Amino acid sequence: MHYYYPEHLEGYKRVKAEGKTAWNEIHGVEGYDNFSSRAFLETVLPRLTFSTQIPTALEYGCGTGPSTCFLAERGFRVDAIDLVPLAIEMGKEISSQRGLSINFEVGDVCNLKEDGKQYNLIVDSYCLQCIVFDDERQRVFSSVQSRLKPSGYYLVSTAILDEEHEALIGSDTIEDSDTGVVYNEYGEGFIDLNTGIVLRSLNVRGHEYSDAIRISEKLYLPNRRHLQRTNLISELQSAGFMVVYQDERFPQSVACKFKDYTS
Repeated sequence: MHYYYPEHLEGYKRVKAEGKTAWNEIHGVEGYDNFSSRAFLETVLPRLTFSTQIPTALEYGCGTGPSTCFLAERGFRVDAIDLVPLAIEMGKEISSQRGLSINFEVGDVCNLKEDGKQYNLIVDSYCLQCIVFDDERQRVFSSVQSRLKPSGYYLVSTAILDEEHEALIGSDTIEDSDTGVVYNEYGEGFIDLNTGIVLRSLNVRGHEYSDAIRISEKLYLPNRRHLQRTNLISELQSAGFMVVYQDERFPQSVACKFKDYTS
């Protein structure tokens, strides 16, 4: 099983079992519409100019669809994918109850076909942070580039290594003897401060996970990628994007276009 599957499979089982509707609700945030990137979307969308009156949008890692519904309610024709079938099932039900026509499908952005429909807007609402390795993140960016119209926008919201997260860094360390990488204590896990890769303890049989790392007889699973904001922007620029909007109120979010696009 790939490293980012178990947390999300179990997470949405918990959402359903507890009678909740969205991922944020199992982490103490009340209400389906109180999703993490909402304030940024409310601020940035009026600043964007689209070539059509009814722009198309794709959200990957949509979960049960709170930000997907937000876009549809504001006039976008929206497609949405998530790797968890239960999340997609719930998203379909919720959007139907709201009278919204949204195309929800099960899909993994790391394996998204690059020859499909193109969009005026592609949204990442805290999905990228769960995609840890460089090659996978490059596959995501490549998929976005192939699916984004030349004048389109790519909106990214992702956890970063800001002051709040830096406060979680402790003095204890562990070292991967195979690679020589030293990880610092980081909340309930460990972080490689050079790459931002976060590890969490793995309390099941490691052979079930091809990405499990054994350090000092303990098993860890890659869990998050928390880059500093400047490094995130550099990564996006290296992938062929340019940041066209950012706001100090939302340090975790940026709006991008193709680097070579000229209006």
